[in-house]
Amino acid sequence: MMSAVILFFSFCGSVQAADASKATNEDVEQLQKPLYSPFIERYILDELRLLRQDQQRLRADVAEKVANAKLEASDRAIRYTADTTNNIFYIITAAASILVLLGWKSIRDINEYMETTTFKRIEEMTLEYEKRLNNLEMTIKERSNQIVDAQKVISDSNLIHSLWMRAGLEKSGQEKINIYNQILEINPKDVEALTYKADMLLDMNDDSWALSLVDQALEYDQDYALAYWQRACAKAKLDHKKDAIEDIKKAIELSSTLREELLGESYFESLKDDPDFLKLVSD
Repeated sequence: MMSAVILFFSFCGSVQAADASKATNEDVEQLQKPLYSPFIERYILDELRLLRQDQQRLRADVAEKVANAKLEASDRAIRYTADTTNNIFYIITAAASILVLLGWKSIRDINEYMETTTFKRIEEMTLEYEKRLNNLEMTIKERSNQIVDAQKVISDSNLIHSLWMRAGLEKSGQEKINIYNQILEINPKDVEALTYKADMLLDMNDDSWALSLVDQALEYDQDYALAYWQRACAKAKLDHKKDAIEDIKKAIELSSTLREELLGESYFESLKDDPDFLKLVSD
C-alpha cells in the first residue's frame, strides 16, 4: 500500500515538472521573436556610433598632420633663407676685400653694387620659395580632400550596408520603401535600390511608378538583369505582353538562372498562353 502511494506522488510530480518545463519553453519562444529585432537594431546603432567616433578621430589626425607638415616646411624654408643670406654676406665681404686690394677705391660704388645684387638675389630666392610653399600647401590640401572624400565614401558604404540589413529584416512593404528611399538619398544612382523599390510598388499595385523606376535604373546600368525582369513584370501587369517578353529575353540573356523563375513568377500569369513565352520556358 505504501509503495502505491509513493508511486502515485512520484507520477504527479513528474507531470507537474513536465507542465512547468513546457510553459517555460512556450514563454521563451514568445520572448525570442520580439527581442530579436531590437538586438539587431542595437547592434547597428552601436556600429554607427563607433563609425562616427572613428571619423572624428581621423579628421583630428589629418588636421594635426597637415599643421605639422606646414610648420616643418616653413621652418626649412626660413633656415635655408637665413643660411643663404649669411653666405651672401660672407661672399660680399670677401669680394669687397678683393676689390679694395685690386684698387677699386670707391666704397660707395661697391656698396651700391653689392646692395643691388643682394636684394635681387634675395627677391628671386624669396619668390622661388614662396612658389614652393604654395605648391606644397596645394598638395597637402589636395591630399586632405582625398582623405576626407575617401572617408565619406566608406561612411556612406557602411550606412548603405546597414540600411540593406534593416530592409532584409522588415516585413512591411511601406517600411522597406522608406529604407530604399534613404539609400537613394545617399546614392541616387543605386540601381539595386531602384529595382527593389519598384518590386515593392508592383506588390502595392502602383505599376506606372514601378515602371518609371526600372526605366531609370536601366539608364544607369543597361546590364542589370533584375531591372529588365522587374520591367517585364510591370509591363505584363499593364498588358504590354510583347514588350514584357522582350524584357524577359534580355533578362535571361544577362542572367540564365532567371529562366528557372519563369513559371513561378505570379506577374507572368497573363503571358502563359503566349507562344513566345512558352518557347522561353521550353528552351
